[in-house]
Parts: sequence; structure tokens; C-alpha cells
Amino acid sequence: MTEIPVAATLVLARDGAGAIEVLLLQRPDRGAFAGGWVFPGGRVEPHDEADDEERTARNAAVRETAEETGLIVDPDALLPLSHWSPPQQLATKFHTWFFFAHGHEGDVVLQQAEAVASEWLRPADALKRHGAGSLKLFPPTWVTLDTLMAFSTVDAAVRSLGAREMQRYETKQDHERGLALWHGDEAYDGGEETEEGPRHRLHVGSLPWRFEHR
Repeated sequence: MTEIPVAATLVLARDGAGAIEVLLLQRPDRGAFAGGWVFPGGRVEPHDEADDEERTARNAAVRETAEETGLIVDPDALLPLSHWSPPQQLATKFHTWFFFAHGHEGDVVLQQAEAVASEWLRPADALKRHGAGSLKLFPPTWVTLDTLMAFSTVDAAVRSLGAREMQRYETKQDHERGLALWHGDEAYDGGEETEEGPRHRLHVGSLPWRFEHR
């Protein structure tokens, strides 16, 4: 079996009007995540290699962010946010680390081969635009934005996220019902579904998407 490569993503955040803002990049209309809005990041390269996978991913997240945006971040300043394993059905698969960090001052200078547009957006605004069909997102980005909606300042986000365990998502897809499923959902391993059973799923069959976690 071919080993799934590792990738890393960096969620850069800054204080905005009443809520944090995060940096999103729009990918070109080709390749992986074509036309989608994502956080800076990409796959691990040989010169990112370190003693363990997390440190390797930190190096990749910082390098990719610098290449794609011109913004420089200290790898030690990154806060592990989540780790995503892809559904089996995907043709292109990565195990992806998501990190969180304060967005330092500086102009975003895009590498056009990697991103065609960028915006600092409040998570709630990004999700609203996605729900209206004007901003394309993928489930890991959507769930991350939903998580970050709770925070009014970057400091508050750092305190809260730093006090919890890193979240791990091993995604399963139910195309027939338009669902992305994660551990904790009673249907995740094919169990019989009940009305009041535990849920950990994202409804992606139509807009706006809807997250259930109980």
C-alpha cells in the first residue's frame, strides 16, 4: 500500500472588529482544491524533515506560508490545532496538520502559481459567503472556521485552543446522504442510526452546510 504523504496548513489570525480575522487564499482553477479558498500550506518537502512528524509539519507550514504569501512566522510560535486524515474515496490524499498562529504585520505578496486572491475574513463571514455559494470551501477549512467563530480576539483563541487536546479527524464520506462523518458519530462505523444518537457530522449535500456535534 502506498504511504499517504503529509501536508501542513497554517491558520494565520489577527484581531478584527469584534472577532478575529483569518487569512484565506484562493487556489487557481486547476490541481488540488481548484478554485477553493484555503489557509496557506502544502505538502512536506525533503528539506522540511525533522526528528518527528509534528516538527516536520511545522517547518512545512512556515515554509509554504512564506512562499505563498511572503509572511514569515516562527515555527515555535505555531499552536497545533487539528490533524486530518482523508476519506478513502479521494484520488489525492494527504495527512494534514493544521496549526494556528498570530498573523504578524506585513503585506501579503501572493505567488500566483499557488494563489490568485487573498482576504482577511472573519470566520462567520467566510461561512456566510460559502453558504450563499460565493466562496468555495472544503470540509476541513469549513470545520476550522466554525471552530474559530467563538473567539473575539487572537489571545482568547490561543488560551482556549492551547488548553485542549489537538483534534483528530479521520473522515468518512456518505455520498448518498451528503455527509462527512467523524469519530463519535453513531453512523461512523456503520452503526444503526437513532434519532437521539451521538452526532459528529457535516451535512454537505446542499448549501448552506450544517454541522452536528453532540
